[in-house]
Amino acid sequence: MTEDRELKGKVAVVTGGSGVIGGAIIRSLQSRGALAFSLDLTRPPSPGIPWVNCNMRDDTSVAKAVAEVVRQQKHVDIAVHAAGVSRDAVVWKLSVDDWDMVQSVNLRGGFLLIRHVLPVMREKQTAGRIVLIGSINGSRGKFGTSAYSASKAGLLGLAKSVAREVGSFGVLVNVVEPGWVRTPLTEMLPQKVRDAALAESLVGSFLDPEDVASAVLYLCGSGGKRVTGQILRVDGGQFLGPM
Repeated sequence: MTEDRELKGKVAVVTGGSGVIGGAIIRSLQSRGALAFSLDLTRPPSPGIPWVNCNMRDDTSVAKAVAEVVRQQKHVDIAVHAAGVSRDAVVWKLSVDDWDMVQSVNLRGGFLLIRHVLPVMREKQTAGRIVLIGSINGSRGKFGTSAYSASKAGLLGLAKSVAREVGSFGVLVNVVEPGWVRTPLTEMLPQKVRDAALAESLVGSFLDPEDVASAVLYLCGSGGKRVTGQILRVDGGQFLGPM
């Protein structure tokens, strides 16, 4: 099997696949031959991406979405949790509702995805790959992002624990931990905020969504066949920052 079509015959589900980063992940998987579905509340902007309506906060919705993909394709080989939200505020101004919203999409959503794809992977004896999209702020924290950072830190513990539980089934579980990614939303942030983030980069530039997608592709391809329970940090050195 050639590298450029190494995922031919594989079926992938990507939560948040209608977003910028999720869409890049889907296109990357498709480029290697996978059939990749977006699990999202909104349709993907590209008509070439199959879509299943899914609310990541709702267990029944996630179960039905995974079941629909299985109904159509009979199996799921790759699951990527790219759905994510943030409600930024210093902790004494952060509402309980905003805290709960962030945890339910980012962390609980990752748990629900794993919970519903694993039985399929085990039943079909799939050498499955599960990738959770974290953030460097889940490892280091950041002022004003306690809800978001806590949710992404939770994904690290989730991935490491599940990796121990499912390795004997041939299922690999990892986290991709990006730094600042250039998207239409981040480009709208105040210049001083972007300048501060850029000053942390050791390569002097932000990530593109495709950089995150490339990391996911590595973990889902033949190069990642012995990688599990790991954090793949893709941040241009932002986590380290300048000396």
